[in-house]
Amino acid sequence: MRRLPPMSAMRAFESAARHLSFTRAAAELCVTQAAVSHQVRQLEQWLGRSLFLRRGHTLALTHKGRAYLDELSLAFDRMAAATEQVRERKDGPLRITALPSFASRWLLPRLPTFRARHPDIEIKFSSSVQLWSGDDEFDLGIRSGLGRWPGLKADLIAREYLSPVCSPTLLQEQSVLAQPAGLTSVMLLHDEPRAAWRHWAELAGVSLDLDRGVQFSDAALVLQAAADGLGVALGRLMLAADDLRAGRLVQLFDQALPNDFSYWLVYAHATAQRPEAAAFRAWLLEAAHEHTGKTARQARAGTMLN
Repeated sequence: MRRLPPMSAMRAFESAARHLSFTRAAAELCVTQAAVSHQVRQLEQWLGRSLFLRRGHTLALTHKGRAYLDELSLAFDRMAAATEQVRERKDGPLRITALPSFASRWLLPRLPTFRARHPDIEIKFSSSVQLWSGDDEFDLGIRSGLGRWPGLKADLIAREYLSPVCSPTLLQEQSVLAQPAGLTSVMLLHDEPRAAWRHWAELAGVSLDLDRGVQFSDAALVLQAAADGLGVALGRLMLAADDLRAGRLVQLFDQALPNDFSYWLVYAHATAQRPEAAAFRAWLLEAAHEHTGKTARQARAGTMLN
């Protein structure tokens, strides 16, 4: 008989140890931060030793914690691979789950090119911000993260950068927006995480009152609010690309903050063998490469995304 601690506790530790963050582990596992912390402490009590060194809000692994992480990650990968080998593959539409903001702002406007290239491939889309675990519900997932999903493959679609954007009308009305310091005089629109504005202000060397403004839970909503003239958003430039090129939004300054999270195509190892999934993957990565190449050329020309 194998003597093992609770699986939920091992999953919580493995995720928290990979991210060195209870907050990010909670987001990955779709539970609260308190639940992750409780599960980790439960595991430490079961093992009779500490796995983390806790210094304020900073986490570090102990020597035993690092060794345990390496073994657990390998074990989870093996379990996922074994599951894929015996799982019944279902025919039918290619089932894709994507972040709502990415789907509406970037993916769907480009989807006609995929349909023109592969008219016989049927697609079923679902939009959700919840983590997809790689189960049978979907074939492919498009998510934002660090690129580490245990037991799944992850292809980088594009890295994300943040920079202030607003409507052309607001820019004409607010001459103070010629300089970053002028942001103190206008309404700020906040996306998740709210701390991103603070990091951009540090990059630009300005001081902003970040307690004011309007908060949005979805990146597409904050861009729409900016295009409608409500205020200035710290826009995700990949999602804002079409609006910037069409002139519905303008990027105010050259300073662009790299986002910790990037966009990834996530899928089970066995899914890569399905022709429809392989075709969508190839098209998506090609479209993303074309987008990032065009963005880089415009940035070198000094036009950014306008």
